[in-house]
Amino acid sequence: MLRRAVFATLAIILASLPAVSLAYDIKPKDSATAFTAKMRPDILGISTDSTAEAARAIFDAAFKGRLDTKTDIQQQRFGNTAVSYIAGLTSNFPSGTKQTGEMLSTSFTSPASANRAYFIARNLTFAPDQQPSRNEMIKQVMDKYGAPTIVGDQHLYYVYRAGKIVSVGAKYKEPTALEALDRPLDPKAAIKLDGDNGRGSCVAAVKRSLAKEKTLAAMLDEAKAANCDGTLSVQLTPGAAADRIGTAQFTLLDFKRMVSAAKIDGDALAAESKERNPAPQGTAPKL
Repeated sequence: MLRRAVFATLAIILASLPAVSLAYDIKPKDSATAFTAKMRPDILGISTDSTAEAARAIFDAAFKGRLDTKTDIQQQRFGNTAVSYIAGLTSNFPSGTKQTGEMLSTSFTSPASANRAYFIARNLTFAPDQQPSRNEMIKQVMDKYGAPTIVGDQHLYYVYRAGKIVSVGAKYKEPTALEALDRPLDPKAAIKLDGDNGRGSCVAAVKRSLAKEKTLAAMLDEAKAANCDGTLSVQLTPGAAADRIGTAQFTLLDFKRMVSAAKIDGDALAAESKERNPAPQGTAPKL
């Protein structure tokens, strides 16, 4: 009797849970991206073309041997299917008096949109005796990414539209970027990043996006409103001395991929729901 009661209770519990589609076969469709093969920025080798699997291999190599590293793998289920995927990766190696800290974080689209990165961030907190010079850091950044769109407020901003870095008229070289770094953004140049159709500046979109959860749903509105396809932001904060860098924060956002992936995911979820709950196929009787 007790066993029968247990099975009856279990049946009631299972019946109350959302239906899960065990056999649903996801057919990946790649989402559009802000970047081209010739102009695809990366952070530590991870670009918005990277899948979760490829990024995880880079994470493992980057933090190998760092025993204090804390790693968080965010697993998520796709809708009501039994398909599980990596939605986010974060590894954090703490800083210390003799140890430079590093945090690497990436968010990915679902398997329906090919599980590719749309947000990548790397934060470095330099130990006091390991802080690089401002000149060296700016040279490293510009050697890797080229001339930025706009510089100021301790940031170098790269704004991408139609596969190219947007220009606002300022032609930055290393000395001019170094000179502009701690100044406010040039308002005449910054206003050129606003859209004529009311879409907002990507500089503002970056700042608001960083304050949100790094899920696709949380960042989607900013992605739709941004007057660009993607951005790379490099923030260089002064260290113990004015000519040294205490922290360096790199952030790569693919707004175009976010919008495209959300559409693909929505269509895939709608198809899965239709497959799981097919409409009645009956016909009207002959009267």
